[in-house]
Amino acid sequence: MLFMMRRFSTPAIAISLVLVLAATSHSWAEAPASANAAFDTYIRTIETRIARQHASPGRFIVLPSPSSVGHGGPVIERIAVAPVPGGLLHHWRASQFLPGARAAELDRLLRDYSAYPTLFAPQVERVRAVPTTHGVDRVTMRVRQHHVITVVLDTDYEVSFGQLDPQHRFSTSRSTGVREIESPGTAAEHTLPPGEEHGFLWRQNTYWSYEERDGGLYVQVESVSLTRTIPTGLGWVIGPYIESIPRDSLAFTLQSICSALQRQLSPQSSALDPQSNLERKSQ
Repeated sequence: MLFMMRRFSTPAIAISLVLVLAATSHSWAEAPASANAAFDTYIRTIETRIARQHASPGRFIVLPSPSSVGHGGPVIERIAVAPVPGGLLHHWRASQFLPGARAAELDRLLRDYSAYPTLFAPQVERVRAVPTTHGVDRVTMRVRQHHVITVVLDTDYEVSFGQLDPQHRFSTSRSTGVREIESPGTAAEHTLPPGEEHGFLWRQNTYWSYEERDGGLYVQVESVSLTRTIPTGLGWVIGPYIESIPRDSLAFTLQSICSALQRQLSPQSSALDPQSNLERKSQ
C-alpha cells in the first residue's frame, strides 16, 4: 500500500494527460489478461528472492550502500520500469536508517490501520480492516490523489506480517481489487464500471523489511505496480510524469512512516522533512 502527493510541473503535461485520458479511457480501462500474467510472473520471481532474504539474518535486507542509507532521507532505487504486454510495470525500492528505532515499534505502526488517515493525510481518507483466521488482514482503503484532476480509488489489499526473530520482521501487502470512484462524497457517487475506468492503477504489491542493528532500524520497502501503458507518440510528454508517480509514492510512504517513528522516539523534536533528500536515488 503506497500513497502519494504530486502536482503537475507544467501546463503542457496537465493538458496532455487530460486529453489522453478522455480519448483512451475505454480502450485501456481494464488490465488485459496478458498484463496480469506478466505481472504474476514477475511477482513470483520477486517473492522467491525476498523469501530467501527473509530466511537469513545475514542477508535480510540488501542495501544499496550502508553508508548512504545511514545519512538523511531515503535512498530510492529504480529496479525496473518496463512495458509488458498490454501494460506498464513499475518496480522501485526505498531504504532508510532510523537511529534508536526498533522493529517492534514499526510493526505496531504498520498494523494500526485506524491511524492511516492521519499518518498518510490527505491521501488516505478512510480505512476498514478485517482480520482473518489464517493471519491475513483484509484491508479496504479510500485513497484520494490530486493532480490537475482528482482521482479517488477504493483499493482492497491482503496484508500479512511475519518475522525471522524479534529483530528481523517483514510485511507483505497484495492488492486484490482497485475501483475508481466517480463523484465521490456526493449524492451521485458511484463506482465506475470496469469499461469506464482510466487505468491509473491495476495491481500493486508492497514488501516491507525491517532489521534492528547498528543501534537503530534499517527499513526497506519495495513496490511493484501495474498500470496502463503510455499511448504511442505521447511518451515524450507524459512518460516521465507517469513513471515518476510510483517513485514519489514510495518516497512519501516511507518518509511518512519514518517521520511517525521519529516523533515517537523524540516527541519534542521536529519530524523528518518529507521532502528531504528525495532526489537521492540510484538508477
